[in-house]
Amino acid sequence: MVVDRSGTAGPQRSREPAREPARQRRPRSARRWAEHWATVCSLVPLGLLAAAMWFGRWVRPSGDDWCFLPVVRDGGLPGMLEKFYVHDNGRVANALLVWAYARFGVPGHQWFALISGLVVVGVLWALTLAAVRRAGVSVPRGVPLLVASMVTVLFLFASPNTYKTLYWPAASVSHTLAPVLACAAVIPLLRARTRAARRVALAVALLTGVVIGTLSEETTVVALVLLTGVLLLSRWIVSGPERGHVRLWCLVAAAGAVIGTLVLATSPGSRNRREGRDAGMASMLAPESLTGAARSFVHILEILLPTWPYAGAVAAGALLGVLATRPGEGTASLAKHLLLVVAGVLAFLLSGYLCTLAAYPVFGPGVVASTRLWNDFLLLYIALLLGVGVLLGHRLRRHTRLVVAPAAVSAAVCGLVCVALAFPLLELEHTMQVRAGQWDRQDRWMRIRAEQGARELPYRPTSISRMTEPFGRGGRRAWPSGCVARYYQLDRITPARTFPWQ
Repeated sequence: MVVDRSGTAGPQRSREPAREPARQRRPRSARRWAEHWATVCSLVPLGLLAAAMWFGRWVRPSGDDWCFLPVVRDGGLPGMLEKFYVHDNGRVANALLVWAYARFGVPGHQWFALISGLVVVGVLWALTLAAVRRAGVSVPRGVPLLVASMVTVLFLFASPNTYKTLYWPAASVSHTLAPVLACAAVIPLLRARTRAARRVALAVALLTGVVIGTLSEETTVVALVLLTGVLLLSRWIVSGPERGHVRLWCLVAAAGAVIGTLVLATSPGSRNRREGRDAGMASMLAPESLTGAARSFVHILEILLPTWPYAGAVAAGALLGVLATRPGEGTASLAKHLLLVVAGVLAFLLSGYLCTLAAYPVFGPGVVASTRLWNDFLLLYIALLLGVGVLLGHRLRRHTRLVVAPAAVSAAVCGLVCVALAFPLLELEHTMQVRAGQWDRQDRWMRIRAEQGARELPYRPTSISRMTEPFGRGGRRAWPSGCVARYYQLDRITPARTFPWQ
């Protein structure tokens, strides 16, 4: 007991302000550092994405676009729906998305990279925020945006053929945007807290399942594999109060995907496609298809796994895992983490093989070269690597309590990956610019000659990134010369050794 100035006895009080323990000051200072630097580091992948979107102004029609443009011009949305549902493949949702950009002609192709790029990074950012909040963890501001932008960069630019992944709308709507659309359907599930919100999540799951079922057969396969896996493992990976709703959501989403698949499979267009290419269920389950698809998928893995830029997904996940904190955090179960990793690996291998098998009767061994088909399971591969990184970062934080050094290393790896991917993107931009100049000059020449009454004109292909052009393969393949002739309202086009306008 001490006596204060008034002479009364009382407990001793310090006149200096209470100082925060050093152990508490260090995590808070590290968190402030992470908030600033995560935002700064996210500018690197976002800058790469912005540049790629700007390069989209050099996109010109090619491949299937030649056939879509005149149909949209002459028949509008009904003509496009008839083409897909009755004649081509039965993909009704695909027809709707193609009409959405093709109705604007060449400008629609030029704006596609900007719009689709914003959609991809926006959906993945919203998904990351929803997943973090649902997990009950706190992360510094800027980290979810960094993670989402890195996943977007890897998904779009680490692909063997970035042009077909991002810039070719006909492939992007069915193999790039389709898996992103599936991710978007998960966001209402993660954010659902009330009964009304859960009903909305179920409605979104059903509608999205139907759309994906009529948009991409391969993405439907991946979705059904993942939904089945969650149903089987829900007892171990979902807490008791939420387990019933998650199971119901999975069943509703799977039902929507099955409904969409039935709409597609029973369409005249799908029947024509199967009969024209002998791609029915019998040929898919034939022993040569089963073994051939297995060999092709192994070849795809031999190309995919050594692609070192995908390490950026592990680095982004480790950054998230190191910086994430949870109030009252207890001991995490290593067995549960291993179960998630093993389940993710099995889901990726199974869905990848089934996607390859679904495409094998049509493409044969050429499915390996059809890299746009990889995108349906490539996003799952990146998500798997991201999850592994999160678990590694979490374990590292538990054992060391050091966050600055691991976070700095992870951010540096992300930056290095972006720099490495920037060089091939710049080369692609130069190729696109050269082709755009040739395409524009030839387009003007052919339009002028067609207006003058010409019914037959020479045409010089302007190929890029292994895209299909008329008179390909040394002139042995005429497709899609008929579509080009219809686009310019001619009777036919003939191969030209040099550009006619020169």
